Amino acid sequence: MKTTEKKRIRLRIFFIGFIFSIFFVIIGAKAVYLQVLCGPWLSQKAAGQYEKSFIFQGKRGTIYDTNRREMAVSIDVTSIAAYPSRIKDPQAVAKSLAQALKIDAPKLSRKLASKSSFVWIKRYVTPKDLKAVKNFGFYGMDYIPEHSRYYPNKTLAAHLLGFSGTDSRGLEGIEFYYNSYLQGDSCKVTVLKDALGRGFDSEKKIVADHEGNDLILTIDRTVQYIAENALKEAVVKYSAKYGSVIVMNPATGAVLAMAQYPFFNPNLFGLSGREVWRNRAITDQFEPGSTMKIFNAAAAIESGVCTKNTIFFCENGSYRIGKNIVHDIKSHGWLSLQQIVKYSSNIGAVKVGELTGSRSLYNALIQFGFGEKAGIDFPGETAGSLMPYYRWSKIDAGAISFGQGISVSAIQLLTATCAIANDGVLMKPHIVRAITDHNGCPVKILRPQKIRRAVSARTAGIVKKMMMSVISEGGTGVNAALKGYTVCGKTGTAQKINEQGIYSKGKYISSFIGFAPAEKPEVAILVIIDEPREKHYGGTVAAPAFRKIAYETLNYMNISPVKGTDRLTASLVNGVSW
Repeated sequence: MKTTEKKRIRLRIFFIGFIFSIFFVIIGAKAVYLQVLCGPWLSQKAAGQYEKSFIFQGKRGTIYDTNRREMAVSIDVTSIAAYPSRIKDPQAVAKSLAQALKIDAPKLSRKLASKSSFVWIKRYVTPKDLKAVKNFGFYGMDYIPEHSRYYPNKTLAAHLLGFSGTDSRGLEGIEFYYNSYLQGDSCKVTVLKDALGRGFDSEKKIVADHEGNDLILTIDRTVQYIAENALKEAVVKYSAKYGSVIVMNPATGAVLAMAQYPFFNPNLFGLSGREVWRNRAITDQFEPGSTMKIFNAAAAIESGVCTKNTIFFCENGSYRIGKNIVHDIKSHGWLSLQQIVKYSSNIGAVKVGELTGSRSLYNALIQFGFGEKAGIDFPGETAGSLMPYYRWSKIDAGAISFGQGISVSAIQLLTATCAIANDGVLMKPHIVRAITDHNGCPVKILRPQKIRRAVSARTAGIVKKMMMSVISEGGTGVNAALKGYTVCGKTGTAQKINEQGIYSKGKYISSFIGFAPAEKPEVAILVIIDEPREKHYGGTVAAPAFRKIAYETLNYMNISPVKGTDRLTASLVNGVSW
């Protein structure tokens, strides 16, 4: 080989090598540029193709009754989502999914055709629906595990428990009031996808303990069931608009049951409206009627102006105050204070109030908690309405003495009555007795709280005896008497006020409030029946429901009856009691 030819070959090799070296330098520089300078940006862009992050709430805490029986739980469910950019035929997919899941097809089609990177198809689907959608095998679908709220007892205590929404936030009732304790901590979940959009791994960046706390209520599920059954029976029997019942422990303020009829199912709360959800025992105010006479009597005794035996002339059924006339359902002449309560004389109550004086009566009512919220751990509580005594006219003072011209809530009225049962001590009502973590360790213990002494133990004892006479023969509350147990109680019948502020003819709120046994009260019960038809007196409409709830509850609580005690009975004049 000639020297010239060898040089040409070497030159060609050198040239090719130089070209390849330049390429390698360019590739190396590009690699350094992409890996070092553009690495974070490219990683983020790539992650967007195979990673998807979601923010979820940890499992919501369980709500138990006082015996740790489940009232509200969170269950594992699956929600269906989609990635629109991966859906090839949005219309066809939407049509199939809408038919399987029973949702709006045009709306779903718009979702799948949108530019969103991620859309929910349906939250909390049933296993049957989930299987049907998976069988389609559509590309770009996702199946995400979540938690759904479930109420195993359906309508039982629904107005008390309330409900939570799809975002795991409490919307009504206890679920709403204690949401900050029940709701789990937020957790970020990053789902990794393969080229076909199938999940193959996941990373959870969550706190060590993200589950919500549990609540232990004072509510007893059995007592709640007893109360709801008796209430439904009374409302249906008298074709009433609605009814409420509260059962409470007088010594502690613990609510054992809180019922309302008509019922609703919190698992299907969307089928009802706010009017049905509202817990009227807490949020609504009403004129209490004759149940207020026991507090009028307590004010008179506490102020020292009279005793239970002080007599008043009841004007034979008609008493004029200025331009107004106060009537009694039956004509009475001279009655003692105890008889005024027993026979529920409006005129007698007015005269007791006049002797006590507006200021003393007002102060006594304030001591019992009227005109202010009872402080129960539940949303939407009303304070009722009680005008300052210096604004009372003579007829105002008289009307308030027998329960009109003053508005109260059911929980307020029962709490005040419990003060009499509890020897004059007013306790704060409460529904939750403990908050624990999901391992059962206490987070917060809610102990009984004394608000103040409303009246002396002596006054409370005298009023108890007056309330016992209401249940005795001739009293307005004979239908509340229990076989084997002593009972203290008071009937109430109040005419309702319409939107124009005028008393409605033929529309009443019938009530009965009481506690048993009289010697050592274990339960206090308030029954309210709104707008009963045909009959409307509290002793006829509400007292039998009280009797049924009290008797079954005392038996359930193993409170032994007094041996040799028979149920008291009385004949009713013209078939009417008040």
